[in-house]
Amino acid sequence: MKKLIQLILVVFLFPIALPYALAGDQITEGKEIAFDRKKGNCLACHVIDDGEMPGKMGPPLSQMQAIYPDKSKLRDQIWDATKRNPLTAMPPFGRHRMLTEEEIDKVVDYIYSL
Repeated sequence: MKKLIQLILVVFLFPIALPYALAGDQITEGKEIAFDRKKGNCLACHVIDDGEMPGKMGPPLSQMQAIYPDKSKLRDQIWDATKRNPLTAMPPFGRHRMLTEEEIDKVVDYIYSL
């Protein structure tokens, strides 16, 4: 009987829980890219709560949902910040292919979760 209940829970709850599990993986991978000094390197310029040796040239990365209520605007900023500010020091990660589309999506998901 116990196995039957476990099977029923897996069959019915797995489809509900899977997207949340995948989202967690996406955020974790995004954090790894953002903290990677050879990839996103967000810590070179931004303070992030649990980041070590952050820079202070850019704004702190916190409360991103309040700053960017439209998540696509945050993605645009990471893709190519020079569109909003041609004099920005932020590199155009997408336009210069420093990060792939998938990596940018993961970084956006991570930063948006802050």
